[in-house]
Amino acid sequence: MAKTPDHMKMMQDMMANFPFSTSSMQDAMKSQSLLGEKLARMALTAAERSTEISARWSKDAITRIGELAAVKNEPSAYAKAMSDFASATAETAAEQMAAYAEVAKKVQMDTVDFLLTAGKDIGSDTQNPAGKATSDKSE
Repeated sequence: MAKTPDHMKMMQDMMANFPFSTSSMQDAMKSQSLLGEKLARMALTAAERSTEISARWSKDAITRIGELAAVKNEPSAYAKAMSDFASATAETAAEQMAAYAEVAKKVQMDTVDFLLTAGKDIGSDTQNPAGKATSDKSE
């Protein structure tokens, strides 16, 4: 009877003869994890700031609605209260949208800066082993 080849043994022999450094994989995973952590931290900071803006805007709107709902002595006071509410709401909306734009601008600038720095770091990390391998091979 023919004996079935032991594929597991062949794979183990092949992998034993194939030079492979797990430390480079560990370094790559660590770098990737740090990259993800920093990007997540930037996103969470932006989300926190946006939430603060939303809360402040909501609180301001509730206060103004309370003033609008208050009983007035004159009918013309209701019209004035509504006019004041509309103009204050429009002004607040412009301020809050500018605040959101600042948050978005900061996140965008931080992200671009971070990715450029990370790209340079990854490039130098890749170039060093490649240069070392080339110099080892030429010697």
